[in-house]
Amino acid sequence: MVKYENVTVRYGSHTVVENFSLEVHKGEILGIVGPSGCGKTTLVRALGGFLNPDHGEISINGELVYSKSKRINRSPEARRLGIVFQDYAVWPHLSVWDNVMYPLKKRRVPKDKAAEMVRHALEQVRMKGYEKYMPSQLSGGQQQRVAIARALTCSNDLIIMDEPITNLDAKLREGMLDEIRMLQQRLQTTIIYITHDQEAALQLCDRVVIMEPNGRISQIGTDEEIIEHPANRFVFSFIGVSNFIPVVERAGRYYLWQVKEELCYAASAPRGYLSGKANVMGVRPMDIVFDGASPVKGVITQAVFLGSLYNFFVRVNDVELRVQRSTLDSLDGHEYREGETVGLRFLNEKYYEAEEGEV
Repeated sequence: MVKYENVTVRYGSHTVVENFSLEVHKGEILGIVGPSGCGKTTLVRALGGFLNPDHGEISINGELVYSKSKRINRSPEARRLGIVFQDYAVWPHLSVWDNVMYPLKKRRVPKDKAAEMVRHALEQVRMKGYEKYMPSQLSGGQQQRVAIARALTCSNDLIIMDEPITNLDAKLREGMLDEIRMLQQRLQTTIIYITHDQEAALQLCDRVVIMEPNGRISQIGTDEEIIEHPANRFVFSFIGVSNFIPVVERAGRYYLWQVKEELCYAASAPRGYLSGKANVMGVRPMDIVFDGASPVKGVITQAVFLGSLYNFFVRVNDVELRVQRSTLDSLDGHEYREGETVGLRFLNEKYYEAEEGEV
C-alpha cells in the first residue's frame, strides 16, 4: 500500500532520516513509534507531499508519488490520503458538516456525491446529528471524530494519524483507540499511526516500527514479538518500564555489580549471557518476584497501590529496582510493607553489552 525506498531528509546540515525504507501492508494499522526528534512527523510530511526528501522514492498503491531522480512529485491533493493531526486542525468558523465537506469542495466533487460521502463519514465516526454544531460546542473527543471523518472523505484507503489522541484525557484516549480499531475493521482502511506512546501503539496496531533517535529502524514486529523478543537494548528500554543492572562473572559465578559477593544470583551462566563481555541485565518489573529463598536481598523503600497492581521500589545496596506485583498475586496472605527486607528472584531477564562507563 505504501513504500518508502531509501528516503533521506535533511534540514540544512542536519539529517533527520537517512536511507529509510519501509513497506506498509494494505489493510493494516502500522504504528511508527520513537522518541521526539527521531523523524516520525517528517515521514508523515514526506508521504503527504508537504516536504520533498533529498533522496529516495515514495509509492502509494504501486504508484510512484515522489522520486527526485525521476522528477516525479505528485501534489498533496493528488496523493488522496487522509491525515488526522494531534491538534485536530478543525476549522473553528465552520460547522461539523462544512468541516467534513471542505476537502470535497477543494476537489470539486459534485454536490450530491459529496453530501453522500459526508453523511457516510459522519455515520462511521458516530457524529450523525451533529452536522450543524460548531467546533466550540464539541468536546475534544468529538472534535477528533470530526477530524477523522474529514480524513475519510479524503480517502477510505489510507489515513495517517499523527499523535491523534495525545490531547484527550485517559478515559477518552482508551475509548478512541477502540473506535479507531473498529472503524478500520469495518472499512479495511490502511492506517499509519504515528506516536511516542508505546502502550497505545501496542494496543492498537497490527505491527509496530520502533525508531531510534537517529531515525533508523530498530525493530518491526507485532506487540508480542517486540515485548518478548526485543531486537536490542534500545527496544527493551524504550518499550515499557525496565531495570538495568550491571553484572559481573567471577570464577563461574555471577554477581550483581555493586552488590556484595555473598549475594550471588546465579551459580552458572544465565541464558543469554554474553561471554567475554561486560554485561548488564535487563529485567521487567513484573519479572522480578519476591522469594525468601533467594540470596539477593533488598529493602522495600516505597510501596504504592495502583489498583490492578502494586509498585514496589526495592533497594539492593546502591541499586534501586522497581518490582511490580498484580493485585491477584498479592492475595497470597502476605502484605509487603515499606522497610521490609525481601528476597528477589529474576525471570525472563535479557543480557546486553554494557555501555561505556556503566561498569
